[in-house]
Amino acid sequence: MPLLFSYGTLQTAEVQQSTFGRLVRAERDRLLRFAPAMAGPHANAVFTGDPADGVPGMALDVTDAELSRADEYERPFDYRRMSVTLASGRTAWVYVFSPL
Repeated sequence: MPLLFSYGTLQTAEVQQSTFGRLVRAERDRLLRFAPAMAGPHANAVFTGDPADGVPGMALDVTDAELSRADEYERPFDYRRMSVTLASGRTAWVYVFSPL
């Protein structure tokens, strides 16, 4: 199962229920070399490359189908999905703001 790192609303029970139809298994983790930022009214993570920077959040265990549902959930907000390595050493997907 893929991992999806969330530093925003996908961590909440309400959004998980409406997006995935269930609560997903989640563990605290940290997105390294990124810093918290805002993209309009929405949380964002911006790559800095600085090893001292990090964004706290949750690594969510999702299915491939649920990952596709997360893509649909994030699309209206101009987020794109990218692969990252978390502080735990695990590889996960994360959404970052990226207007076209």
